[in-house]
Amino acid sequence: MGADEVYDVARQRFDMADAAPLLLDPQGVVTGWTSGARRLLAYPASEAVGRKLADLLVAEDAQRVPDLVERCRRNGGWTGLLTARRRNGRPVKVVARIASAEEAGGGSRWLMLLSELSDAPGWDMSRTVLEQMAACAPVGIAIVDTDLRFVWSNTALEQFGGGPAARRLGLRFADVQPGMDAQAVEAQMRHVLETGEPVIGYEHVGHVRSAPLRETAHMLSFTRLEDDEGHPIGVYYTVVDMTERHRARQRLALLDRAGESIGRSLDLTRTAQELADVAVPGLADFVTVDLLESVLRGAEPAPGPLADSEEPVELRRAGYRSAQDDLADAVIEIGETVAFRAGTPPFRCLATGRSWREERLDPLTRDWTTDTPSGRRATFLELGLHSVMTVPIRSRGTTLGITTFYRRRHRESFDEEDLRLAEDLVARAGVCVDNARRYTRERDAALVLQRSLLPHRLPEQDAVEVAACYRPADELTGLGGDWYDLIPLSGARVALVVGEVPGHGIDAAAAMGQLRTAVRTLAALDLPPAEVLAHLDDLVARSAREEGAEPGTAGAQVVGSGCLYVVYDPVDGGCAMSAAGHPAPAVVLPDGSVVFVDLPQGPPLGVGGPPFEAVELPLAEGSTLALHTDGLLARGETWAVDAGRERLRRALERSGPLESSCRAVVDALVPDRPYDDVALLMARTKRLGSEQVAAWELPSDPAVVADARRTATRQLTRWGLDELAFTTELVVSELVTNAMRYATGSIRLRLIRERALVCEVLDGGATAPHLRHPRTTDEGGRGLLLVSQLTQRWGTRFVPEGKIIWAEQSLTDLPG
Repeated sequence: MGADEVYDVARQRFDMADAAPLLLDPQGVVTGWTSGARRLLAYPASEAVGRKLADLLVAEDAQRVPDLVERCRRNGGWTGLLTARRRNGRPVKVVARIASAEEAGGGSRWLMLLSELSDAPGWDMSRTVLEQMAACAPVGIAIVDTDLRFVWSNTALEQFGGGPAARRLGLRFADVQPGMDAQAVEAQMRHVLETGEPVIGYEHVGHVRSAPLRETAHMLSFTRLEDDEGHPIGVYYTVVDMTERHRARQRLALLDRAGESIGRSLDLTRTAQELADVAVPGLADFVTVDLLESVLRGAEPAPGPLADSEEPVELRRAGYRSAQDDLADAVIEIGETVAFRAGTPPFRCLATGRSWREERLDPLTRDWTTDTPSGRRATFLELGLHSVMTVPIRSRGTTLGITTFYRRRHRESFDEEDLRLAEDLVARAGVCVDNARRYTRERDAALVLQRSLLPHRLPEQDAVEVAACYRPADELTGLGGDWYDLIPLSGARVALVVGEVPGHGIDAAAAMGQLRTAVRTLAALDLPPAEVLAHLDDLVARSAREEGAEPGTAGAQVVGSGCLYVVYDPVDGGCAMSAAGHPAPAVVLPDGSVVFVDLPQGPPLGVGGPPFEAVELPLAEGSTLALHTDGLLARGETWAVDAGRERLRRALERSGPLESSCRAVVDALVPDRPYDDVALLMARTKRLGSEQVAAWELPSDPAVVADARRTATRQLTRWGLDELAFTTELVVSELVTNAMRYATGSIRLRLIRERALVCEVLDGGATAPHLRHPRTTDEGGRGLLLVSQLTQRWGTRFVPEGKIIWAEQSLTDLPG
């Protein structure tokens, strides 16, 4: 065989253009030499032919030749590393391959291929070895030409569908995988062809032919193939199925979203809706969340699963979400009752507390609810639902409701992994639902308590026209302790009170009730505003000490409370007020302008500090006092409070009926779910006319008592109150007599006709009279006892000039 024949055999067997071929006889003697062998080892053919192979190797490898010859005979060839010796004696490492080369005449020779090892990173592989590596690789491999048509693919690629390799030849990617985004994949191929830059780790999601109903994910890598001159001839790409990793990432992402989205509020319905929102469309196409009626009320459901019975189980739809809008007319709306028939899967889930999954629903089965007035029951075929999971909502061993997951557009049915994911989602939501239930119970109880403590309606009186608006806090802050009150005082006056207890919940509501009761009790003493707050401050501090809690700690709930106490007198239009850690009121003047009272701020109740100060100012008739808690204004820095006052000013300037104005101010400044409680009390001042008040200065002379009786009787006649003449004569007689007996200085008698007839006697004394219960043998001490029995109420209040003893008779029972 000549050199050319040897070269042809080498290409056919090994496809190695760079290898240097030579022929050996069965004893290892060189019988054929080529130009490639001469280039590699520098021996001319005349010196190489006839020499033993061992003579061309270093001494160490020369000793191995007999063994190599034996291996070739036994195995039909050999491949390995040798160190040859060039003609100049320099060693060169080569990769040697020996294979049988049968001659036409039946003779036996060996073909030996030598490739210098320094020119390659490792062994040069034969085409057979390379084909085995590509064809048997577990990774899908394919080659497309410059027109992006398949020219070769391995067996592993068939796992994705599209038929065997021969059927792919000449087809495009879209022809083989119509369920994938072929345009995006081919865009990557074109990019590689144009730039020569490989694309590694391109992720693609779609439906392959081998699993048309299941969304699968793949990682593709693309490399350009070039000819010897560097021109692109195609693209070599690999495909790895990473569906499980992709789905695991999706599940983790869904659980992360659930952790961020579910339970952001303590509202039961919102929490249920958040669960439905998270699950669509990542897990299901349609989700419903149904809760027990008792759970929505905040009640404690029975522990464990629901008792099994034959009666339908009624729940209430708390949330639903659909990926499409075409179910709007077929679903039960949020807030409507849902009743599941006995024996249905939802019924069994509630009874057992275990989840249920159905890969393929019977399309002709109607939904599991009982008949509804709207007649919205439909078959699963009509609704387009084909796969379902029902998971009970449980927390702390108690069943609270169920969540049902459906698939419509998703062609893939729910599997066990989907069920486990749904159970994880519902388990997380179950804790949030139970927390919201507990919060609802406490909040409702606190709200009932607070509303029972707040005035259901404000007392009727003629001093002011009044309106109030209260908006409780919501969300995580819970219920606060804001309150307001209107307290009728003696002499036709009224006390307007607004206060705020720190904290939230039932404790704050209870503390608010205690504080409001204390204020009403102190108001009955007819003390000036600053003294009322001083006594209230002492009471709060003493209560905190008795409970063993220092001011400012959680044990003293009322410590740090704020209160604004205002007294208005409709006779002369005078107004006095004092504040303990509370915003000053705004005043809307009769011309519509708004001013804020410059009221010195006393310390919050119970914390100690300087004495409380009071401010007195006259108010024109028709002025409107706006008393509010700090929730109406911005919190924080001074500029924020100033900005809040400016907003309040603009809101108050919009005049209108008092009731609507009060609500409009709150709506303008406060959201539906405020951060803090808000209370606003607005009072429009009135003045008693001169025809309703009569006053006389009396000298300190016992003889004037009879004149006082006659003067009062004449005034009653002018007022048309002759029915009260006898009682009024007796009251005037006793009060004026007491003033002359126990006081000094001038005496003033005043009658006020409002909703009651008020009789007042002012003297310069500083000692309050006491009601006594005289014995039958006592000659005196019966005056005030008679007054208390004949009048509706009586009392004493101190003023700068002395004291006033007063008594009231009701006018509501008089005829006409």
